[in-house]
Amino acid sequence: MDLTIRQIRYVSEVARLGSMHAASVSLRISQSSILAAIELAETEMGARIFERRPSRGVRVTPAGERFICAARSMLTADAEFKRTIARLGGLSTPAIRIGCFNPFGALFIPDTLKRYIERVGPVEISVLEGDQLQLREWFANGAVDLVVTYDIGPHFKENTTRVCKVPAHALISRSDQLARQPAVSIAELATRPLVLLDLPQTALYLLTLFDVLATQPTIGFRTRNYETIRTSVACGFGVSVLNMPPLGHASPDGTELIRLPITDDLPAPTLVIADVYGSNKPEYVRVLIEVIREFFRDLGPHGFAIATLKNEETLFDV
Repeated sequence: MDLTIRQIRYVSEVARLGSMHAASVSLRISQSSILAAIELAETEMGARIFERRPSRGVRVTPAGERFICAARSMLTADAEFKRTIARLGGLSTPAIRIGCFNPFGALFIPDTLKRYIERVGPVEISVLEGDQLQLREWFANGAVDLVVTYDIGPHFKENTTRVCKVPAHALISRSDQLARQPAVSIAELATRPLVLLDLPQTALYLLTLFDVLATQPTIGFRTRNYETIRTSVACGFGVSVLNMPPLGHASPDGTELIRLPITDDLPAPTLVIADVYGSNKPEYVRVLIEVIREFFRDLGPHGFAIATLKNEETLFDV
């Protein structure tokens, strides 16, 4: 194949952005260079990669989907090759790029990375925090080496490692009468305004937990920020339903808040780590996955601030 890695990157960027103009701006090259790369790739394949739509950008064809999938694997391998050569030549500190579900960056990722550095030595670490849609985009275009998230929404097609189940719990102001109880039900929470973590796919999952009721709760406050959730509940805007509490060195809730188990038998998402390497994981990826799993295994079912009322023994069985 006469295509270069650079040209493959051009084609992949057009697929990601859905426009040759947008790819030109992103890559800071001329549209003619991008068009030449696309034409060469289509000639090599013997099929159209994109369907051109005047004034509406491009759309990837079924044949193009197969090309883009292979291209992303190639680009990931290229990045890993360059990092390996740099390390062998002593030219750079090992580097790892992690994508994580936005709240995780403050709740437990630093603690796991501290363990990781203690295990492998100095490492240059980049953490991208985003919602489920952003994580999939970064994963697809090779911006991260692995992703730490929940198995909410469309599953990652590539290899995933399951870590543990994370049941939902309630976050309540201590001034609320519900805070006097040892646990609460979904029905009781629905009597209060809901402070919703309004991230793509996450909000849908959280609202689905109330499907056992005849009506959905009233949304009292929407925010995409975990810290704003805590402050809003403390200020009396309502109650919230969350999954991951603060762990390790994460900032504690403070005296105005309390977390309670939910008595209903609710579906619990699984914390997963997705990577593109399958069984051929580089050492630096394999070790990080091991460290994250060990972190949660060491916590045990009672290591969370909230213990489930039912099936505690199954919390860490994955």
